[in-house]
Amino acid sequence: MPRAGLDPVAVTHAAARLADDVGLANVTMGALAERLGVRAPSLYRHIDSQADLHRRIALLVADELGDALREALQGRAGKDALAAAAQTIRAYVVKHPGRYAATVRLGVTGPDDPLAAAWTRVLNSLAAVLSGYDIDPADTIHVLRLLRSLFHGFATVEATGGFEMDTDVDESFDWIVDFVDRGLHKP
Repeated sequence: MPRAGLDPVAVTHAAARLADDVGLANVTMGALAERLGVRAPSLYRHIDSQADLHRRIALLVADELGDALREALQGRAGKDALAAAAQTIRAYVVKHPGRYAATVRLGVTGPDDPLAAAWTRVLNSLAAVLSGYDIDPADTIHVLRLLRSLFHGFATVEATGGFEMDTDVDESFDWIVDFVDRGLHKP
């Protein structure tokens, strides 16, 4: 019989917190079971496999990030929206580096995959940012990839302590947002 209060959602949230504490690579069924005070085999009553757990964490990230972006972008346009989206993604990745790592190289399995809908919300938020710019619709996917790469890359490097130069990291990030804003205004 499953432990009271333990279900797939609780297991996923516990695994995400563990990933943030010790890194995704160190989230094993044994470590998660210890955190939850159960035996590792009992976790399989709630999740199918380690891969299933990673997928569930990635879905949690996409949902959380989608919610955070929607909230941050309300009533904003142009550079203000760009900066809000950039800061939201950066703050999320820096706060949750372990769980965010579950999203890297994890593909959507098809149109019915819940991960597809969750990431579509994230991309729609970024696309809404672009509505404040005169972007050729044919270039939208390129700009979305640019934004994701920049914000993901910067935040991931920051989360791992990779910026060791003396220049203020916030100043660099603001410079990047200004640079992108100017670039998006060019014909």
